[in-house]
Amino acid sequence: MTDQQTPIPTEKEQRATANEMPAQVLLEEQNAHLVEHFLEAIASDETSEASRQDFVSLSGLHPADFSDQIEQLSDEDRETLVSHAPGLITADVLAELEDEVVEEILPLLPAAQLAAAVSYLDNDDATQIIEEMEDEQREAVFDELDTEDRAILEASLEYGEETIGRLMQREFVAAPEFWTVGVTIDHMRETGEDLPDLFFNIYIVDPAFKPIGFISLSKLMRSKRDAQISDLMETKLTTINQDMDQEDAAYLFQKYHLISAPVVDEAGRIAGIMTIDDILEIVQTENTEDILALAGVSDSGLTDTAFSIVKARGPWLFINLLTAILASFVIAQFDYAISEIVALAVLMPIVASMGGNAGTQAMTVAVCAIAERDLTPKSAWRVVRREGLAAFLIGIIFAFALAIIAFVWFKDVQLAGVAFVAMIINHVFAGLAGVLVPLGIKRFGADPAVSSSVFVTTVTDVVGFFAFLGFATLILL
Repeated sequence: MTDQQTPIPTEKEQRATANEMPAQVLLEEQNAHLVEHFLEAIASDETSEASRQDFVSLSGLHPADFSDQIEQLSDEDRETLVSHAPGLITADVLAELEDEVVEEILPLLPAAQLAAAVSYLDNDDATQIIEEMEDEQREAVFDELDTEDRAILEASLEYGEETIGRLMQREFVAAPEFWTVGVTIDHMRETGEDLPDLFFNIYIVDPAFKPIGFISLSKLMRSKRDAQISDLMETKLTTINQDMDQEDAAYLFQKYHLISAPVVDEAGRIAGIMTIDDILEIVQTENTEDILALAGVSDSGLTDTAFSIVKARGPWLFINLLTAILASFVIAQFDYAISEIVALAVLMPIVASMGGNAGTQAMTVAVCAIAERDLTPKSAWRVVRREGLAAFLIGIIFAFALAIIAFVWFKDVQLAGVAFVAMIINHVFAGLAGVLVPLGIKRFGADPAVSSSVFVTTVTDVVGFFAFLGFATLILL
C-alpha cells in the first residue's frame, strides 16, 4: 500500500476505459481499485462515509470476483483486510477461495463466524473448509456447531482426502416408490429448509433405503399429482461408492453423461449425492495435476515460498540428473570417434532432440488415453503397433531431411547415411517408449503422468546417442 490514496475512477473515466478493454478485464480492474481504496482507508484510520460505502460495495461483489481479489493481495494486505473487516469474508467467499489462501486466513477469523459459515454451506464445501483448520481451531468451531452438523462433518473427515465419502453432498431428496407426485411435492415444500441448494433428481428408495431408481425434477413437475412415482422413475441407475476415488467418479459422470448420482455406503444404502458442479471441479483439479505431473512439477500457489517450490521440484530434477549422466556415459564410450570426426558432435544433439520430442508426443497421448480409460491392457497391443508404425514413417521423413542437411553441410555421404539410420531407429524407440513406459508404470500401480517423462527422455537420449555414435564408429572409422 502507498501513503497517497488512489482515487476511484470517475464514471467518465470508466466509460472511456470500457471502450479499450474487454468487459471482464474492466470489471477486474474496477474491483482491484475498490479493494486498494478500502485498504488505504484502513491504513489511514479513516471511518468516513466513503470507506463505509467501499465496505458495502465490496460486500456486493460476487463471491468469486471478491475471492479473486483476495488471492491477488500480498500476505500483509490480506491480513489487514481480514483483520479489519472480517464481515467481508462470508461463507460463499470462503467456498470460492483457493485452499492455501483459506488456510492462511482461517486463524484470523473467530470460531463463531466460521461455525456460522460451515452451517450455511453445503456439506461438501463445509468439509473443505474444516479440513484446512488446525486441530485447536477445528475443535473450537465444532463446539459452536449443533450436534447434527458436527456429526455430519466429523463423518466426512473420516474418509480419505480424494474419496467421494469426503466430497459428497449429504443433503438429498429421496422418496419411497409408493408415493405419488403430489405427496412428493408436498413433502419437499414442508421440508424446504432441509433441501439442498442445488439438486436435479429425486431418488427412489426401497424399505432398506437402497436406491432403485430416480425421477428428474423437471419430469416430476410436468406430471399429474396422482401419478405414481414408481411408474415415472428411471431404473437405469449409476451409483458411486463412498470409498471411490474422485477421479474414478468423474470418469463415471463422463461415461454415462450424468448430472448427479447417488453415493451409497457398504450396505448399498444411499448416503449422499454427487452433482455435476462438484465433478467439474474435480475434473479441473485432476487435469491440472496431470499436466503439471508430466513436467515433474507440482502446483505453485500464490502463497508458496521459494523453499517449498525447490522442495517439490528438486527430487525430479535429481532423477533427471542421474539419467543425464547415463546418457553422457554412453557418449563417453565413443569419445575417440567424436575426437576424430568433429561433425558427430554437431549432428548428435539433433538426433537425440528429435527422438525426445517424438517420445514426448507419444507419451502425452498415451497418458491422456490411460486417464480416459481408452488405453487398457486389452487395447495396448493395437496402440503399440499404431505408434510404432507412425514413429517409423515420421522417422523416415525426418531422416531424409537430416541426411540431406548432413550431406550439404559436411559433403560426406557416409555421414549422411549414419544420420539417416540413427534418426529412424531413435524415432521408432521413442514411439514405442512413449506408450510402453506409461503402461508399465501403470501396471506397477504408479501414476504414469508423474514419472513417464523422465524415463521416456532417458530412452530416447541413450538410444539416440548409442545408435548414432555406434553406427558412426562401425562405418566411418
